[in-house]
Amino acid sequence: MNISLDASLIEKHSQFKIGIIHYTKITVSHSPQMIKGRMQLYQENLFLEMQEQPVTERAGIQEWRTLWKTLGADPNRYRHSAESLMRRIAKQNYLTPVHAAVDLNNFFSLQYEMPIGIYDSAKLEGDIVIALGDEETGYEGLNGRYNILKNIPYSRDKLGAFGSPFVDSLRTATSEETTQALHIFYLPPSMDEAKARQLLTSSGNMFTQVNGGDYIIDVLSAESQHTSL
Repeated sequence: MNISLDASLIEKHSQFKIGIIHYTKITVSHSPQMIKGRMQLYQENLFLEMQEQPVTERAGIQEWRTLWKTLGADPNRYRHSAESLMRRIAKQNYLTPVHAAVDLNNFFSLQYEMPIGIYDSAKLEGDIVIALGDEETGYEGLNGRYNILKNIPYSRDKLGAFGSPFVDSLRTATSEETTQALHIFYLPPSMDEAKARQLLTSSGNMFTQVNGGDYIIDVLSAESQHTSL
């Protein structure tokens, strides 16, 4: 699988970075009780924290809101997925379990305060490019709407756009039939590569402890715009 970071994003922000994990031979099922319990407790603690510190004052959320503006999108109209999750929890609208791939994806997004997407890589065709969307970029999303991704980063394969830090597409959604997956971490620009690799390794370890399988990581940036996984 060849994955590249398009120059359109680096031109907008020279420190733009993407973290990649590619999983193979995984078995996705309902999350074990340990994960469900940990997720519930984490959300309850976040709710209490956000009584003192509003969502938009949290460092990771704030940095991505600023990046949203730099890229040309309105962070109040198109909230990135990590902020949307946080806002749900601030209203005590806690996330309910889906399956182990989605549940861990949401947990990582909350824990690291960054948008993260996970995709069934068996549903992807050809090379993957992560670029900046325009008025013609869009897809049917998990939110039940057709989403236009103008000035929002997005991922595309041979068949078209399939993911973004705003909302992901129906076409590449993971399920309990998924045996290989692509995890895309929309890293904060302030994070250096060493810390990013540590974060990806920690996430990959936890994901495969629950879902089995193997994984490989990489980081895309201005210094390294291409990878093959």
